Formats: sequence, structure tokens, C-alpha cells
Amino acid sequence: MAENATENAATFQFIGCVELRQALDHRARDERELLDRLEEVPAGSVFYHTHGYFLRHRPVTTAYGNDFAAWVATQVRDQVLAERLAVVNPFEFRALETLREELASTIHDHLLRLSSVPRVEFGEIFHFQQSHIVEVPLGPPATNLAEFRAALADVDASAIYFHMVEARTRLGRRAGDFAEWIRTTLGLPALAEGIERIDTYMTSLERVRARVLALVDAALEERGA
Repeated sequence: MAENATENAATFQFIGCVELRQALDHRARDERELLDRLEEVPAGSVFYHTHGYFLRHRPVTTAYGNDFAAWVATQVRDQVLAERLAVVNPFEFRALETLREELASTIHDHLLRLSSVPRVEFGEIFHFQQSHIVEVPLGPPATNLAEFRAALADVDASAIYFHMVEARTRLGRRAGDFAEWIRTTLGLPALAEGIERIDTYMTSLERVRARVLALVDAALEERGA
């Protein structure tokens, strides 16, 4: 819940987001260059190519889970490294630098096992980018669980990303905005814990929305609402 968009602690203001992208002067034509550039780009670029992947693939998330794995698979055509990068869950890392180290270590270890460095032959080179998120308040604030449920069902998918991904990772609100408001304002710790446990990796924002709605519906039914 962005402070400038929340009326008071008793309400929940859904926030959508627009991604403003910035191209960086860092490119990779092979896996060695991917490793070298990964080690030197700003942390915001690491975020863009991992967590930000899910904002750019709202309806359907591909099998790769981050831009690095997708590029290695589709442009370099190195399925072994692509699969290794795809299993690195960015949401398991509290710090972007730790995530960067894990990705770099994975690429480095893979290169040690090869006699030559896989490179782009006929595909596109990798362009590093980063982004700035512009927050957009969506609709009137919710004052209770039923209103929260109604708004959640219709809100733009970018709000799911903002409150479940952006809030947890880049903004440091580890529980996520949905769980935090439901726990502290509505006093429903069991529901909050269930929402907090939802894994947002390798799934679409619409599936995350569906899982939150299912938990909220169960809580409303239990309360007879």
C-alpha cells in the first residue's frame, strides 16, 4: 500500500503500475559476456530481468521464469544452462546482490564444464535494461474483506504485481501488501498467512489473483459473509 495513495490504515487502496524502461549500455553476445555484464550492471537491472519478468508476461508466464534463461534458451540455444537459470527462484532471495551472485555462479559453473563458449549465431544479442515503476491508484479504497474481494476480482493485473511482487522485493514489505493489511487491519492472521505463502514464481499474475480470491472466498464463507 503506497503511503501517498492510502487514505488511512482502515482502508486498502489498490495500486496499479506502469513500467518505464531504460536501456543500458550493456550487451551480451555469448554466455561469457552475459556473465561479465551481469556482474557489473546496476541492481535495478537484475530486478528488471528477474522479478520484472512477471509484469511483462501477465497472461501467461513462459517456462523460463526470467529473461536470462529465456535468452539462453531461445537465442543461444543452450537448453542446459537455460534450465539451470530457470530454477533460480528470485523470490527466495532477500537481497538483489545475493540473487545476482547465484545467477552469476550458475553461469560460471556451467562455463567451466564447456570447451567453448556458446554464443548467438542467428538470434538476437541480450540487451540489459532497468525500469522505474510509476504507481497508479485504482478505484475507491476497500474498507472490509467483501469490498477487498470485489475490487481484487476486477482490478488490473498490474496491481497484483505491485502488491505481491514489487512490495515484497523492491519495496521491502516482505509479507506483501494484501497479507499485511488483512493481518493488521482486519485481524485475520490465518487468511494473511495463507496469502503470504502463495508462491509467485513460475506462474501468471492471473493465477496468483485466483489463488488469493479462493482464500478470501473461503474466509468470507467461514464468516458467513
